[in-house]
Amino acid sequence: MTAVLQRIKHATVYADGVLSGDVGEGLYILLGVESGDDAEDATLLAEKISKLRIFEDEAGKMNRSVQDIDGEVMVVSNFTLAADYSHGNRPSYLGAATPSLAESLYNLFVQLMSARVKKVATGRFGADMRTDMQTDGPVTIVMHSSVLRKK
Repeated sequence: MTAVLQRIKHATVYADGVLSGDVGEGLYILLGVESGDDAEDATLLAEKISKLRIFEDEAGKMNRSVQDIDGEVMVVSNFTLAADYSHGNRPSYLGAATPSLAESLYNLFVQLMSARVKKVATGRFGADMRTDMQTDGPVTIVMHSSVLRKK
């Protein structure tokens, strides 16, 4: 499972032209579910992301988590994070999980994050989505659950 985290001041997402979610200061997360991912991947990412110290403290050091700042989280599904671009110029998405598995694990991740932060907003799985956000920093981190499994 791959998560791309961006520290934000605010974000909105529209699914099929209708406002689906909006959040204030916190994290914008693109979540890609890959073949072979399971509930442990979602749990490892939710635990790590919710405690990741990437928000500034009063001294200006990145020393606070989204939980510490009482921040909000936007989670948007994104199968293109599983792109294989090693051959040719058209990426392959065969490494992405099947839609049913991906949706199930996406929903689990959202549920796990909802238990850890005050507000979680989402897009709509499988919809045509448009997002608008104001990044903060910018701070962007790409996280892979496979790295967390090795610990």
